[in-house]
Amino acid sequence: MQQQSPPPATSSPMDPRKEADIRQLLELTGAASLIRRMFARMEENMKPLMTNALPPGDYRETLITLFFEKFNSDVDPAAMVNLAVPIYGRAFSDQEIRELIQFYQSPIGRKFASELPKMEVDLAQVSYAWGQQLGRKAMEEVLTEHPELAKALKQAQAATHQQPH
Repeated sequence: MQQQSPPPATSSPMDPRKEADIRQLLELTGAASLIRRMFARMEENMKPLMTNALPPGDYRETLITLFFEKFNSDVDPAAMVNLAVPIYGRAFSDQEIRELIQFYQSPIGRKFASELPKMEVDLAQVSYAWGQQLGRKAMEEVLTEHPELAKALKQAQAATHQQPH
């Protein structure tokens, strides 16, 4: 199967030295593994949405599995890095890129780069739990402030439970 490349970034040509420096920085920061983790989280989030969007049936799980196999076969971290280079080029001067490279080559920079994926997992877990807590609180407050909506919700829930499955 032929992989599709992302659309080319539209910008003026970059100084080759700056581009090489950016690519080195992206390598030092683990950009490729970050991209793989990002797509894994995207799949994790999309699966339940797809499951709920597709009508029930024996086909559904197989369809979703095959979809993600096809989708993931086209994920190419190198292509995403190519898209990141001009973005970094616009955000940072070559001098700043070289300073970042120095940082990521230092012991604390290497530690930061190695700890970041673990911290992202921890942050995702605590932020998810916090978001759930905030969501419950917001819903309780809305239903308390608007009893007519609380009543409508109870009626809708009762009607749903009475419907044959």
